[in-house]
Amino acid sequence: MTTIEPRDVPPRLATGAFILNSGLGKLRADAETAEGLHGMACVAYPFLRKIEPERFTRLLAWSEIAVGGILLAPFVPTRPAGLALTGFSAGLVGLYLRVPGMREPGSLRPTQSGIPLAKDFWMLGIGLGFLASGARRARAGASRCPWHRCRR
Repeated sequence: MTTIEPRDVPPRLATGAFILNSGLGKLRADAETAEGLHGMACVAYPFLRKIEPERFTRLLAWSEIAVGGILLAPFVPTRPAGLALTGFSAGLVGLYLRVPGMREPGSLRPTQSGIPLAKDFWMLGIGLGFLASGARRARAGASRCPWHRCRR
């Protein structure tokens, strides 16, 4: 079983708690909130128009709860947790990039309206770091092989 590196604990706790809290809040979303979330998501991802707003919001809430829980669960290795975070945050970054008014014209810099979504780049970076970190550890373990010295 893979253990979690101590350096992975703070970003897993911070992002996991943030995402879990967001998901729990969306479970109690009213119809107006669901309409707003769904409407913004449909601008970025038109195929979501096929899903009714309340159902979309419940699915989003449970997705956030799942990703947050995976990050917070100490028995889930960091690479699979990073994969979940990367996939989830990549979808949110797509929202930021596609919804008008989130960015300054011709720039990646957020407008005041875009600042809440711009944080998704941080989560994407953390997720990619978790994925790269696992690959780096695998290579480091291979170089400690006792036969490695004999092949020089």
